[in-house]
Amino acid sequence: MPNRQKQVLFCSAGLLSLSCALSAAVITGLPFWLRGTVLCRTGAELVNATGTELDKFLGELSYGLFHGERVKQCGLGGRPSRFSFFPDLLSGIPAGLHVIIIFFCSVVVLFSSMASGFFFFNAFGRPYETLQGPMGLYLWTCICCVTSCLVLILFASEVKIHRLSELISNFKEENFVFQTYSERYDSCFWIFFLILVLHGLNLVLIRLAGIQFPFQGKKEVELSGGAADLMY
Repeated sequence: MPNRQKQVLFCSAGLLSLSCALSAAVITGLPFWLRGTVLCRTGAELVNATGTELDKFLGELSYGLFHGERVKQCGLGGRPSRFSFFPDLLSGIPAGLHVIIIFFCSVVVLFSSMASGFFFFNAFGRPYETLQGPMGLYLWTCICCVTSCLVLILFASEVKIHRLSELISNFKEENFVFQTYSERYDSCFWIFFLILVLHGLNLVLIRLAGIQFPFQGKKEVELSGGAADLMY
C-alpha cells in the first residue's frame, strides 16, 4: 500500500480512537445511562388502581454510574430527589460490580488514548516491530473492544439481574414498596456501544493498511518453514 494512503488510514484510526477516549471520559460521569419508571406498588394496591389510574403511582428514574435523579409518585404528588452512588447507596447496591464497571470505563479511556497516540506514531514515524508497531495497534485496539463490551454487559446485568432500579427506589424507604415498571437504556449507554463499534472499525482500518494479525503471520511462517524441511 502507498505510504500516503497508509498515513491517511492511520490518521483516521487515530482520530477515531481519540474521539472514543474523550467520549468515554465524558459519558462515564453523566447521569444518562438508564431512564425508567417505577411503580409505587403499596399505593396502587391500597386503592386497587388499574389502567390509567396507575399513572398517579408511576415515578421517574434516571441515573448513570455516579449519580442520578428520581421522582417518587404515591398518589399525592411527586417527591423529587437526587442521589449519589458514592457513598450514599454503597450499602444498597452490588458495590463490587459497580466499581468494576467504572474501572473498565477508565481502562477504555486509557487504552483509547494510547491507541490514538500509537496510530499517529505509526502514521508519521518508523516504529520497531514491537508493541509500538503493528502488534501494539492490534493489542491496544482489541483491549478497547473487549473492555467496552464488558462495560455494556456488566451494566446490563447490574440493571436486569440485580434489579438496580428497584434497589435505588427502595433504598431507605420504610413506608412504600417500589417496583420497576419500565426501563430503557439512555444516550450514554448507546454512545458507549458506538465506541465499541468504532474500535471494531479501527481493526478493519489496520487490516486495510496491509497489516496482518501478528499471530497469523507467525503461523504462516512456521507452515512455510515446515514445508521447506519436508522438501529436504
